[in-house]
Amino acid sequence: MDEEFSHFYRATIRALTGFLVNQGAPLPEAADIAQDTMTQAYRRWTELRAPRAWVHTVASRTYIRRLNDVREEPVDPPPEPTSLLLKPNGVAEWEARHDVLQQIWALPPRQRQVLAWTISEYTPTEIAEQLGLTPEAVRASLMKARRALTGNSHGEEDQ
Repeated sequence: MDEEFSHFYRATIRALTGFLVNQGAPLPEAADIAQDTMTQAYRRWTELRAPRAWVHTVASRTYIRRLNDVREEPVDPPPEPTSLLLKPNGVAEWEARHDVLQQIWALPPRQRQVLAWTISEYTPTEIAEQLGLTPEAVRASLMKARRALTGNSHGEEDQ
């Protein structure tokens, strides 16, 4: 069991953290939520039927709850993310090269959430199941997000 979970952890932690960053979480907060979610997954490992979907759902809900909570900011800066989260060039450089994150973070929360699930390779039907929406609502949010990101606000199709 430990070896199986260890493999899952290594294969999933980076993508899960990126998924939360795509939803608007600052990297230290995304790393914290991803780690807490993985701890919960380890405790329930034998019960989980779809662990990848489960960790994405739990992490997403945790981030949304944190957004809605009124919290005090820590006095000291949060710790740097673990080496498992860093690619050879580092996450900070990756973020700097991808201005699209700023555009994604400017989207309304639902559009950002649906786009993050899509980037993590979930289909609209799978996203709908995880978020308790209809596939049509997911597709509509995704279409609005794509239009906002491409600057096509009039519903015109890109050529």
